[in-house]
Amino acid sequence: MTRILVVDDEANQRLLYREAFERAGFDVVEAGDARQAVDQVRLELPDLVVLDINMPGVDGLETLTRIHDQRPALPVVLNSAYGGYREQFVSWLADAYVTKSSNVGELIGAVRDVLERRAAQRRGTE
Repeated sequence: MTRILVVDDEANQRLLYREAFERAGFDVVEAGDARQAVDQVRLELPDLVVLDINMPGVDGLETLTRIHDQRPALPVVLNSAYGGYREQFVSWLADAYVTKSSNVGELIGAVRDVLERRAAQRRGTE
């Protein structure tokens, strides 16, 4: 089963995503901040990370850099209520950028697209 790491400082948002991703057939682990996210990447070995940007302390863009340093091939989908972060250079490390909404279908679709693209890339190199 594909494991998704959901990183968001809001517990209710993590719960919403957990329920939606589990209904869609994914295994879900969670992190509430940057430190937990980096630890979970190392311990849980997720197949993809859904990462909030606007978090207290270390923000999602810095977290993205730390995750990329640890596992450069790990796909990351940035998920933010603010579209302006798309223009920041560091956000280009991510595989997709989805603006938060009450409809999690777009986020699930983006996750599936990223996973399918990665699988196709692996098949092309084998």
